[in-house]
Amino acid sequence: MPVGTQGTVKALTPEHLRQIGAQIILGNTYHLNLRPGSALIRDLGGLHRFMGWDGPILTDSGGFQVFSLAKLRDVTDAGVAFQSHLDGARLFLGPREVMDIQANLGSDIAMVIDECPPWPCERDACARAVARSIRWAGECRRIAAESGFLDRGHHVFAIVQGSTFDDLRREAAETLSAMDFPGYAIGGVSVGEPEPEMLKQVAATAPHLPADKPRYTMGLGTPPQILKMVALGVDLFDCVLPSRVARNGLVFTPDGPINLRNERFRTDPRPIVEGLDNYTCRNFSRAYLRHLTIAGEMLSGTLLTLHNLHFYLDLMAQARAHLEAGDYGVWFRAWIERYESESSN
Repeated sequence: MPVGTQGTVKALTPEHLRQIGAQIILGNTYHLNLRPGSALIRDLGGLHRFMGWDGPILTDSGGFQVFSLAKLRDVTDAGVAFQSHLDGARLFLGPREVMDIQANLGSDIAMVIDECPPWPCERDACARAVARSIRWAGECRRIAAESGFLDRGHHVFAIVQGSTFDDLRREAAETLSAMDFPGYAIGGVSVGEPEPEMLKQVAATAPHLPADKPRYTMGLGTPPQILKMVALGVDLFDCVLPSRVARNGLVFTPDGPINLRNERFRTDPRPIVEGLDNYTCRNFSRAYLRHLTIAGEMLSGTLLTLHNLHFYLDLMAQARAHLEAGDYGVWFRAWIERYESESSN
């Protein structure tokens, strides 16, 4: 999912997203409720109309942002009291608030509020966060049912926490699976731990989630990481990486990422990726794109973001095709080997 945290995928229009084949995008409860406010968005017709996107939208509940951005926070069983990272205003998010905000936004998929343990994390603290997250998930589901949110065709996904403790992750996954949510996220990964540990956490969680429900790893990752997690049984991803690095001149290719700021691309007439069917690769050379980047032209951010997001979406289409063909294991290992080789691009 391209990430549109504040009601926009940075540098792109909704039409750009449609052209590159985006099927669903992500917004964020925390940020949109702070600015411009979920009630305003509701009164203007909901987030789809507000931002001009007619496809599905998943909204992150804001729990991770509270724990990563809030200046001060106080966690209780009722929810989280915290200070806004914008102006220090005292705010509160609990299951009721999170579901009300996402109902105002008109989210197609709403995420439950959860407590994201830090890394590293002591076991007792992690166990308390897991128990609290499970309790909150049940409350979010109940509120969504009683308010009519579910009857109106919206969905609520649960989030599995557990940090690096396999037994806690299994307990959370099995308990939440018994609640029969329509989808499940593997949360609390990529919060500072090394990649092998991150993959270990995904591998410890995914097998205990229903095989017939979407499994979603939140906030990840690089192309090789995503392909490795697909092999572990994950279906859905979001990440700001492709759009964030594009604004600094970094673009993805099958032979690894390249930084267009490098002098060697000053006279390079080739597209970023030969044969990749997006507007950027069809029309512009590396030399021109480098010029825009070095000159600080806004068009650089648009063209490079367009390419990077299409690269990710095309990679997912390839992954799906190889899963259906039954040769995913051979293909993804070869793809990663090429990507990570010392290619000159």
